[in-house]
Amino acid sequence: MSEPRIAPGRGPGDVGLFAYGFSKIAGVVSRTNPPNLFMTLGRHPKLFRGWLRFAGRLMPGGKLPRRETEIVIIRVAYLSGCDYELHHHERLGKRAGLSLEEIERIKAGPAADGWAPRERTLLEAVEELHTSRDITDATWLALRQYYDDKRLIELVFLVGHYEMLATALLTLRVEPDGARA
Repeated sequence: MSEPRIAPGRGPGDVGLFAYGFSKIAGVVSRTNPPNLFMTLGRHPKLFRGWLRFAGRLMPGGKLPRRETEIVIIRVAYLSGCDYELHHHERLGKRAGLSLEEIERIKAGPAADGWAPRERTLLEAVEELHTSRDITDATWLALRQYYDDKRLIELVFLVGHYEMLATALLTLRVEPDGARA
């Protein structure tokens, strides 16, 4: 990876008090320095606040079970080739109850052995949204067995959001977060 195209802010003068304070707290929670993602996006304070509110409605404040949310995000990160997103959500996935074996199976995709029908269907939907920006009728009908309207809408937004975020992370060349000093 080349150098960041937009360097993370160093303090409140670069990103504003809100983004700086939020980033400091997020670093404590994630056991890293203030996350480079927040310190980079914080350089656009109004957009950062709006994005953070939207993102928070999906994760951690969404209606999908946390474990399933992490399955979706890890698969999107893997398919997008976004190491920043992938490594961050591998840690969060473990906290949400995913084993290392399950995380590796997420990377292998819906065809891997060992998935329950619900999880396989979820991964198939992620795959379809990633490759065609749509879900086939057959997969949609299968999803309907497990999810209500709100969760189906959320699923589509969750995949789209993490695709967008991966694009931003990759394009801006956001570097991985360092361990807390």
